[in-house]
Amino acid sequence: MVAPLPDDPTADARALMAFIDASPSPYHAVATASGALRESGFGPLAASDSWTQHGAGRWFTVDGGALVAWSVPDGTPPSTGFRLIGAHTDAPNLRVKPRPDTGAHGWRQLAVEVYGGVLANSWLDRDLGLSGRVVLASGDVVLVKIDRPLLRVAQLAIHLDREITERGLVLDRQAHLTPLWGLGAVRDGEFRELLASEVAAAVEEILAWDVMAHDLTPSALLGVDGDLLAAPRLDDLCSAYASIRALAAHEGPTPAVVALFDHEEVGSASTTGAAGPMLEQVLRRSVTARGGTADDLARALAGSMCVSADMAHAVHPNYADRHEPGHRPLPNAGPALKTNANQRYATSAVTAAAFVRACRQAGVPHQSFVSRNDLPCGSTIGPVAATRLGIPTVDVGCPQLSMHSARELMGALDVGYLVRALSAFLAP
Repeated sequence: MVAPLPDDPTADARALMAFIDASPSPYHAVATASGALRESGFGPLAASDSWTQHGAGRWFTVDGGALVAWSVPDGTPPSTGFRLIGAHTDAPNLRVKPRPDTGAHGWRQLAVEVYGGVLANSWLDRDLGLSGRVVLASGDVVLVKIDRPLLRVAQLAIHLDREITERGLVLDRQAHLTPLWGLGAVRDGEFRELLASEVAAAVEEILAWDVMAHDLTPSALLGVDGDLLAAPRLDDLCSAYASIRALAAHEGPTPAVVALFDHEEVGSASTTGAAGPMLEQVLRRSVTARGGTADDLARALAGSMCVSADMAHAVHPNYADRHEPGHRPLPNAGPALKTNANQRYATSAVTAAAFVRACRQAGVPHQSFVSRNDLPCGSTIGPVAATRLGIPTVDVGCPQLSMHSARELMGALDVGYLVRALSAFLAP
């Protein structure tokens, strides 16, 4: 079943805005997605549970900032191939260090570590909140989301940096990205006290944290026609949202799977990244729960296909020379198929054709993206997951500007286009 086209073509964009604003960290993105799955009849399974009685049905499992959800119809033979969609929950940002209380010259600051390929200048002079997870002495893991202006990375005034006009802005990531958050003497333990207050725990109960800064500006429709979407973390929460929407609408006979990985922005090499074992274990356990053997698993993988859904580069009108002629995607013109002969994307002719058929079935336009030969090409979870599992994969994504900025831009109509294309892909 393909997700129905809403009367309001920006309905999915508005739903995505709510998803993004509720999900400033990978852990919140997983919590938001989990809530949507529960509402659609998916039940939670822990990795430590026995899955032997859960061969069919609608299920999901969570590990930190990663989630895998699957829908298997009753009576599906264990050797049946899967239709998979992969996306990721993380975004480049500033993450709080283990000993964060710092400062100088009468200012109190917070020590942060740059995570991923941050477009550093985009974090300057923004009101920033904090979000992530806190681990307590009891072993409980608690989410924290502070949506009030706590931090600011202040830019140096032009009067004190006269050369900026000629040489451009130059930022040292160690020296120039430490946020301000108060005046006076540095007080060791202040950040820990803040967390304790936020999670209603004693200070000594705060053992560790994975906490990061996020921009507090809400997502918004933009432009004179309201057909653009400005938001943080479009890369890749747009794809995560569309994947969950498509899976929730899935009613076809083919087993469908969505994997939302963490740590894509730093190479995917983690227990919850695409190079880790999480997805492979879910697929294996789904097959064995239906009485399948190792041979059934090998047959299922051989008969599977995956969409790696991650954002694509829209042509920038001020920098059109940075794009390959003939491959310049535009917003609101449908998802782009991403190809790279050097396997930075996993797309082949066979997998591209499968996605084109899905777009045609859904009545969705599509585009093509290829990098210039003289510019390095980014990568996605596609080649990583394809290499680990041996599943043919196609890389696709909605075109956007300002990728890896604290605030990004895409076409509002493309959210619905991607939902419908992925829905059709899950129901071949």
